[in-house]
Amino acid sequence: MIHVIMGLKGSGKTKKLIESINEAVASAHGDVVCIEYGKKLTYDVTYKVRLVDSKEYGISSPEMLKGFLSGLHAGNFDITNVFIDNLYKTIGQDQAANEAFVEWVAKFAQENNMEITMTISADPENASDALKKYL
Repeated sequence: MIHVIMGLKGSGKTKKLIESINEAVASAHGDVVCIEYGKKLTYDVTYKVRLVDSKEYGISSPEMLKGFLSGLHAGNFDITNVFIDNLYKTIGQDQAANEAFVEWVAKFAQENNMEITMTISADPENASDALKKYL
């Protein structure tokens, strides 16, 4: 299952993400991973979350993030929740490629019994039908 938190800058996306991360840690029966763009959540989430800075790994496209998520899962089958902050900053703003990525993530999450939540900094009113079903 996936969730998309979408809104313009200053709309509270990061606050919702932090709340979701801390709730997941409290209730999940597995490991929780957060992929962030830059190191800004370090002091906002519990130490039990595995924080990963996408910049450190050079993730800059949907294909690279697909490989990274697959590698995370291959290395640790106990991951139950993955959070991705600032999706467009991480993989770029190619609308078609990002929609295809979100569809891939939905399939990947379902096949591997994971919950994946991502934030997107954009106006939800302009979201495509492919994204709206996950808002």
